This record gives sequence, C-alpha cells and structure tokens, in this order.
Amino acid sequence: MMNTTLKTMLQHRSIRKFTAQEIDEQTLDLILKAACNGSTMGNMQLYSIIVTKDKEKMQAMAPFHFNQSIATNAPLILTFIADFNRFNKYCEYRDADTDAYSNLQSYHWAVIDAIIAAQNACVAAESLGLGICWLGTITYNADKFIDPFQLPKHTLPVACIAVGYPDETPELTDKLPLEALVHYEAYNDYNRESIDWLYAEKEANTNTKKLLKENNLPNLARIFTERRYTKADNEHFAKVIEKVMKKQGFL
Repeated sequence: MMNTTLKTMLQHRSIRKFTAQEIDEQTLDLILKAACNGSTMGNMQLYSIIVTKDKEKMQAMAPFHFNQSIATNAPLILTFIADFNRFNKYCEYRDADTDAYSNLQSYHWAVIDAIIAAQNACVAAESLGLGICWLGTITYNADKFIDPFQLPKHTLPVACIAVGYPDETPELTDKLPLEALVHYEAYNDYNRESIDWLYAEKEANTNTKKLLKENNLPNLARIFTERRYTKADNEHFAKVIEKVMKKQGFL
C-alpha cells in the first residue's frame, strides 16, 4: 500500500536551515506546475504565486516576517495570493457581472484555492529532495505585503513557504493520533477524559517538557494562550486583516 508519494508526505518536517545550493529552473518549474494542478473552485484557479529569489527583496520584506532568519536564508520564497483580480478582469472583458465576487464568500473560495496550491507545492518540493517551511507571518502582516508585491484590489497574500535544500534533519514533529482528528458519519465531541487521552503523548514528550521549563508554565495549553497566540495579539491582527480585506475589496 505504501508508495513514494505517501512516504514523502509522512516524512514531512519543517526545514529552517538551507544549504547554499540554488534551485534550478527545471526543478522550480516542476514545483510550480504541481502547485497549479490542484483542485480549485469551479476550475477558476483563484490564486497567484509570487516567486522571490532576489536577496535584496527578501531583506526588504524580512521585517514583515518578524526578521526570521528563514525569510532571508532560503534560496526561494513562494507567496500564494488569494486572487480574484484576474477572474474579475476576465468577466469585465467578456461583459459579465464584474461585481459578483466582491464579497467574503469569494475571498473564502480564493483562500481555499491558494492553500491547496501551496500544499501541492510543498509536497512537490519535498518529493524532489527539497525542504520547506511555512511562514505564518504572512497572515499577521498581510497588509505590509500589498505595496512590495504591487497587489491590486481583490488580491491578498494568504500563504508563504520558504524552499531550499535542507542543511538539517530535525525530528518529525509530534502529531495528535488519528482519533483526535477523524470523525465518522458525524462529529464526535470531546469530553475531559478524551482530551486527556488524546493529548497525553504530546504533553509527555521531551520537546513539551522543555517548553514548559523554558516558559515556567504548567501545561502546553497555557503556553499557547499566554505566550504563542495570545488574545491581545489575535484581536489586534484580526483588526488588521479586516482592514486590509476592506481595502482590497473583499468586504
């Protein structure tokens, strides 16, 4: 039952250190073709991909990625844009309704399309021996990327991945068991007993214990709510994304 594709997917790990080896055009082209061959709403392909290889541009945008080293040490950054601009132009030039997609539902479609394309690119890159890492900062500072990328209305960056040849082999990230994520026929809600069981292995692993010691907190949940993704930060960035969605014509 196991095949090469499944092996690639089951060996996924985030790579944050890359060698100096460049990614040749043929390899990049294969990754981009795979990204653009995924499922998409109505076959509209509501996304665009911005390829960044120029180190000066990476440096200029590094502050928007909170100056993570990975934002500049990767040979390649792929940014995935939820894009209704292109299809709106198509409608305009074919005398179709140009105001049909200036709404939250349309943004939702475009986000899904862009994320599917991004994941396809990740699997393709890893299958070719490259490493990848998602840069979640794109969702925090989406407004900051509008000008550098010269994004028109009805476009918004939603995903970003660093790509390169790995210069490290980190351990696989611990994942919850399938029972935590998979439901059959209907949603099976959780109680305290099931939550304790489903998170037991994650709470007991070495990395979690290290984090607890570093943060001086009693459990992983408290690290998330008090250190990593706080209410104050979430509410701030929610206002940012709402503002930029209005600016870009999705609200």
